[in-house]
Amino acid sequence: MITTRQSLTALLLGSIVFSAHAAVSEEEAQRLGQDLTPIGAEKAGNEAGTIPAWDGGFTDVPAGFEEGGHYPDPFADDERLFTITGNNYKEYEENLSPGQIALLTRYPGYKMHVYPTRRSTAYPQGLYDETRANATKVELIESGNGFEGTTGGVPFPIPESGLEAIWNHLTHYRGDTYKTTWAQAAVTKGGDYTLVDFDYEYDFIYSNQQKSPSEREDNMLFYFLQVITEPPRLAGSALLVHEYANQVKQPRRAWTYNPGQRRVRLAPNVAYDNPGTAADALRTNDDFGMYNGATDRYDWKLVGKKEMYIPYNSYDVNGPDHDVSDIVQANHINQEHSRYELHRVWVVEANLKEGTSHIYKRRVFYLDEDSWGISVTDKYDNRDQLWRVDEDHKYSYYDVPFLSPGVEVKHDLQSGRYIALSLRNDKEVVYQPIDRTPADFSPAALRDLGLR
Repeated sequence: MITTRQSLTALLLGSIVFSAHAAVSEEEAQRLGQDLTPIGAEKAGNEAGTIPAWDGGFTDVPAGFEEGGHYPDPFADDERLFTITGNNYKEYEENLSPGQIALLTRYPGYKMHVYPTRRSTAYPQGLYDETRANATKVELIESGNGFEGTTGGVPFPIPESGLEAIWNHLTHYRGDTYKTTWAQAAVTKGGDYTLVDFDYEYDFIYSNQQKSPSEREDNMLFYFLQVITEPPRLAGSALLVHEYANQVKQPRRAWTYNPGQRRVRLAPNVAYDNPGTAADALRTNDDFGMYNGATDRYDWKLVGKKEMYIPYNSYDVNGPDHDVSDIVQANHINQEHSRYELHRVWVVEANLKEGTSHIYKRRVFYLDEDSWGISVTDKYDNRDQLWRVDEDHKYSYYDVPFLSPGVEVKHDLQSGRYIALSLRNDKEVVYQPIDRTPADFSPAALRDLGLR
């Protein structure tokens, strides 16, 4: 459903899968901070009044918050508006994805509690400044598998193609240099699972607000280190990733450490539809973070915008008031602790190119306009049947600030199973800034990590 003049423009432009890759004019760029937010969302609310205007987002730090720890819910007193179930979903289906409807109709206990819309997303001023500069200068490379012209900010705040929109997701601000811990549960049809615990370190070079543009490495997006700490049979296994902006110039590089062999190896298969770490084949590598990695196996179409119920301000399901055992259950996570809100989303459709391969023939992504992060994904198999549905229960880290990924749930409709990532309920470290250098994310450092 196209809801705005800007969306109609996007729809017309999106009918061309990918051709243009030029920056916008200065006249268009002047809309940023005027009728558009500094990163390109519509600043105004909707005509019905069910989506408010963006007023800068939420940056107040509630009492009781301690750096590195869990985030108190600033909206805990909001009253629920209504609940969508399999019995009443037809009243709301215009604002749902096919995947969400499939979950509501397949699982009797699946529900979506809808609350007042809070456009809480905010980012550092430095990111806004860089985004404004990007609008008139950043361009996709000729193949579309990367971009050039900046080391920070939203590269395409006024997108003219699906590829530009998806690169906005791939580069959207997720903090600077920090460590975090969380668990993952691959849940059987009967509700059984074994938790896999991870320690993570990230150094987001692109847009890093602790580094000046001159200090950021050219073409580098981020360094990523993943170490399994539980269960014992997997403990000590590690993955190191270097991710780049221009993936033709420099494709992703990855290494693994196997504690049994005590060796570091190149890992070229950490990409595309190869199975994700300890995921029991319930997610691909490029499913992580709702979508990551190279864009070259799909044709991308910017479908337009729609108003949609998406997980948002999901402090309860991510917070310390519940044990993981209360969140993870058979068929789906405990939706009693979920929070959905009506937001505008960009709709981007990816169709598999001829001559390439992937287990997903088609993917439809729903990108939150206020953050560029993907909130919901519907994925189709090679028979064009809806196969998997992902939802990311995001919430704001208001002290940084940014809209953070939360519990990331990936449902397999064919097997009746799902996997839940980023379960932090019983973890102590949520977002802890750390000091790191590129040498700390080298294969040599990975080898040293394994010897400690």
